[in-house]
Amino acid sequence: MQINNRLLDDLARVASGALGVAAGVKGEVEALLRQRFERILTDMDLVGREEFEAVKAMAAKARAEQERLAEKLARLEAAQGTAPAVTAAKGRRKRAATPKTSPSSE
Repeated sequence: MQINNRLLDDLARVASGALGVAAGVKGEVEALLRQRFERILTDMDLVGREEFEAVKAMAAKARAEQERLAEKLARLEAAQGTAPAVTAAKGRRKRAATPKTSPSSE
């Protein structure tokens, strides 16, 4: 009976030692992977969350200002009774882009 107990005790020691080694290896692998990922992210030169949020807020403010100015321009043009400048400019670009055909080529 004592031989079985001794054998079981030895097996338990070996198993707990293997678990300790496995836990140590797991910790080392996690640390190496963390270092590798941090190095990759640093090399990618990514933007931080705070910086992204600041630029996002600036873009929203600029968009709102642009819309406000577009509305003001439309009101001023309506008050003067002139066609919107944007529409006239688009029309000029469109006409200039279409090729003219000469009567002799037909």
